[in-house]
Amino acid sequence: MNFNTLSDAHLKDFQAMVAPDRFSTGESILDLHAKDQSAHPARRPEAVVWPQTAGEVAAILKYANEHRIPVTGWGAGSSLEGNPIPVCRGLVLDFTRMNRILAIREEDFQVDLEPGVVYQDLNEKLRHTGLFFPPDPGARATLGGMIANNASGTRTVLYGSTRDYVMRLVVALASGELIELGTRASKSSSGYSLINLFVGSEGTLGIVVAATLRLVGFPAEYSAAVATFPSVAAAARTVYELKRSGLNPAALELLGPECIALMNREEKLDLDEAPTLFIEFHGPTTEQLAEGLEAAREICTGQGCTDFRPGLGRAERDRIFKARHGLGEMIQRNHPEHRILIMDVAVPITAYIEMLAAMQAEVKTHGLIHYTLSHAGNGNLHLNIAGRKDDPAEWDLVQKVSERLVLKAIALGGTATGEHGVGLGKRKYMPVQHGTSLAWMQRVKELFDPNGILNPGKIFPG
Repeated sequence: MNFNTLSDAHLKDFQAMVAPDRFSTGESILDLHAKDQSAHPARRPEAVVWPQTAGEVAAILKYANEHRIPVTGWGAGSSLEGNPIPVCRGLVLDFTRMNRILAIREEDFQVDLEPGVVYQDLNEKLRHTGLFFPPDPGARATLGGMIANNASGTRTVLYGSTRDYVMRLVVALASGELIELGTRASKSSSGYSLINLFVGSEGTLGIVVAATLRLVGFPAEYSAAVATFPSVAAAARTVYELKRSGLNPAALELLGPECIALMNREEKLDLDEAPTLFIEFHGPTTEQLAEGLEAAREICTGQGCTDFRPGLGRAERDRIFKARHGLGEMIQRNHPEHRILIMDVAVPITAYIEMLAAMQAEVKTHGLIHYTLSHAGNGNLHLNIAGRKDDPAEWDLVQKVSERLVLKAIALGGTATGEHGVGLGKRKYMPVQHGTSLAWMQRVKELFDPNGILNPGKIFPG
């Protein structure tokens, strides 16, 4: 695609579409919108706009499409695959000021909101209702970003991903047309599910300007346990057994000993520095949860568990999971001289042990600094690998190790990305994973965005 750079006339026209304080070409602002939390190179946009209405978004897109100007949506910049980096420059639409909760309908278990609402802020607002929005990626992500990326996180094993909660969307297309997708009904068999095309499309088909999300009842009781194992393989086998048992944990996280050591040091925890499962259950009564914990203890012990600490209180559970969510930042902070490549693959549960073993073999063979962290309950594995910034050969090795592991995940019937999206980092694997169906994805892209102005350079290789 050939795009136009922003001329003085373009800048003046865009500036006229919004209030003066919602348009900027300032260098510091451009730098803040040049990269996300990934290791991908920064790329400055030419201007940033903060829209506040669907009409403003539609007008901006219509103008940009007519003048062949690339547009990239921006939520919180917390993504990990370069998803919002404006690689073709152009215009960034920052949705942080389009952040109203429009309606909470408790009896329908639904909320209407704008894309800039942060999901933690939503759940705080919902506290008095006894309802919550379950997907939990950890970072302070916006709901628009979560919808664009189909975000998930630690609770996915029980509650599912963002896609499972999106009932209705209002989307601005490249042409400037506003379309409504989905329904507020709890089920529907009417027509094609266009809404599922847009959830996870990373802003390449259209830009979400409003959403209706399904909510669920807040669990009456929590219970959690920490189980320590002599090896990663033993912990991985336990994941399979826990899943097969039908206990339905709300969270089932596997962390390598290097992660536990870091969490102990940073958050003053007192956990054994060994492969560890964090297990959480939600339920209506403490009695039911106690039965589940006892069954989990038996399964863990049968797989060689060396220490099982059940019945963690809410405060201790929150402390541990706060540390779990903060691991990414801890790793970065403790390796300032390194770039961190964050792998994200998912495989069938039956292939989980083999995939985890392959990861361990690769990093140990090459002596690479690494951290293994996994949403084990649904076969979603992360491997954070460090490469020195001043050593191009080591960084090249890190990338080659990652490539071999991603291809293995696909060969095992899995995916190149379980929850971080395609963005820039996973584009090259799309032909391997999707084969001839990738051409049909390209046709869909061309149908909705014929001039290719929406988040260009993402998802498709080349």
